[in-house]
Amino acid sequence: MTELPALSGKVAIVTGASRGIGYGVAEALVARGDRVCITGRGEDALKEAVEKLGADRVIAVAGKAHDEEHQAAAVERTMAAFGRIDFLVNNAGTNPVFGPIADLDLNVARKVFETNVVSALGFAQRTWHAWQKDNGGAIVNIASVAGLSASPFIGAYGISKAAMINLTVQLAHEYAPRVRVNAIAPAVVKTKFAQALYEGREEEAAAAYPLARLGVPSDIGGTAAFLTSGQSDWITGQTLVVDGGIFLNAGVG
Repeated sequence: MTELPALSGKVAIVTGASRGIGYGVAEALVARGDRVCITGRGEDALKEAVEKLGADRVIAVAGKAHDEEHQAAAVERTMAAFGRIDFLVNNAGTNPVFGPIADLDLNVARKVFETNVVSALGFAQRTWHAWQKDNGGAIVNIASVAGLSASPFIGAYGISKAAMINLTVQLAHEYAPRVRVNAIAPAVVKTKFAQALYEGREEEAAAAYPLARLGVPSDIGGTAAFLTSGQSDWITGQTLVVDGGIFLNAGVG
């Protein structure tokens, strides 16, 4: 890894960050000098991510995002290691089903909401009480363009991301003025999580985007870094669409 910048004095928790978008966010925050706690389900993947990001600035806590004991452990470990939690990036998510919601197993729907929405609320509550209520900070929720329109075959995921967008608004209203809360709604980003949406047809998939490519994790990492920086101090309750222009194609003509 290249030489790291001086410490910023700021600390973040990034959930679901052993790879993909979460890792891209953690990488962007470390690159500007933040210290970061990353979470994820796999011990080995987290260990590898910490080694790449820098073990002197990054810690990891393994567990399932919707598990309240895991949430508590992540917050407690971060406070013990770094003494503060300025930023929370809720990225952990799941999409275990592909098909129409008319036939959706309701237990699967519950799992999607537990992981994608309830876990984000749980982490937001815990970081608020541990540090942000008295000291301020920022929260970024990773939503999706699937939460902004109909999403054929990934309807449960889209509904959960629509709920996350509204959760962002509710938290922004309640946590103001101490904590700013915003969301990012990416289109398809090249990750293992989204692989089924472009695998074997990336060129065709990218052709639909005015910017002629799919997203990469650093696109979202840079946006999260902005939304947790002083440059965005007057922005809260917003959902920033980062989609390579794909929504431009929804117009007439």
